[in-house]
Amino acid sequence: MKITDIKVTHVNVPFDAPFWWTAGLYPGASKSIIEVFTDEGVVGLGEAPWWHFGEIIKEEIAPALIGADPLDIASCEARCVPPWQITANTGENAITIAFGALELALWDIRGKVMNMPLYKVLGGAVRKEIPFTEYFAFRPENNGAGGEMTPEAIVDYCLKMKEEHGSSYFEGKLIQGDPELEIKTVRLLREALGPDAMLRLDSNMQWSLTTARWVLRELEPYNIRNYEDPVATFEEMAELRRHSIIPFSTHVPDLRRAVALGAPDYFVCNFAALGGIGKTMKFIAACEAMGKGFWCYSNDLGIMTAAYLHVVAATPWITEPSQSLFRWQVGDVIENGPFRQTDNTIAVPEGNGLGVELDVEAMKRWHEHFIENGPMSHFNDPNNPGLFRQLPLN
Repeated sequence: MKITDIKVTHVNVPFDAPFWWTAGLYPGASKSIIEVFTDEGVVGLGEAPWWHFGEIIKEEIAPALIGADPLDIASCEARCVPPWQITANTGENAITIAFGALELALWDIRGKVMNMPLYKVLGGAVRKEIPFTEYFAFRPENNGAGGEMTPEAIVDYCLKMKEEHGSSYFEGKLIQGDPELEIKTVRLLREALGPDAMLRLDSNMQWSLTTARWVLRELEPYNIRNYEDPVATFEEMAELRRHSIIPFSTHVPDLRRAVALGAPDYFVCNFAALGGIGKTMKFIAACEAMGKGFWCYSNDLGIMTAAYLHVVAATPWITEPSQSLFRWQVGDVIENGPFRQTDNTIAVPEGNGLGVELDVEAMKRWHEHFIENGPMSHFNDPNNPGLFRQLPLN
């Protein structure tokens, strides 16, 4: 089997309403969808976490992989990714992430050739129902969606998710630069959702160490399952650990420093950012050996989410629910997407490979959105309107 062509398509998939994070308003996702074609008619699907990695695939990776055996993933990687010592020394890690996005397609091909879902290729399922959290945040109103701009509105939203979808796992960003607002919102959430609901928080590194000490002290009575990036560095997290029993997580996959410093406790990663499924499995195994937890990232479309489902299904060490923004996504690029949980879980796909297929019309629609509007900025701050232009949300 040989790779005959690689197609990269940029897409925008907006949220029904943007949400506030540390850098401003977050309106949706701009991704690159990768299709790897073979001489035997098998097509693999991949997804890049940001559209510019698709440009690297088009310009650097695709030419190097034409004619390669897609089942020989190590050989494919050697054709286009320098050894890690080189990328670490030069800081040129974008090629690793870009290949990681395409590598999903190679695993998809492998599963299709073997006539089995990816979780079986990875060794078999230890679970078939994969847990995810609902998400909450301060969101301005947009065409009837969003409007959760007060603690009471966020509580009402979470209660609605509980009633309509059986949700009891919640994670959220309460980012308005006001620690008292966060504390009040968490108190109201715990009172409304009861003692058994899971509550996780994420500040996107917004707090100083001094403020974080106070905020976490006030939050401890409300049984916070985890706090993601409460401060900006691992060193500050290690110092914060002396003052709080709440576990910490991060998107920064530096296991050596986390072990050396004793914090954070969990990693929350996109598979492409780790270099692909193969490297992700090795990273998770290293986390297990070092006593660090792992769960999966959010704001991905259906292809990457399918990869999450299969890897979590096949990995005993991943026991915490992964993040999800599924409820806010207005569309997807896969048939029957986006994935959405019921009673906190989504079933792992049973089709061959990743078990998902492209929705041709949806791909066309979201690609046209990208062409007409350009990529969606995650750094739109209405308080600095001259810095970035706000794109349409639908």
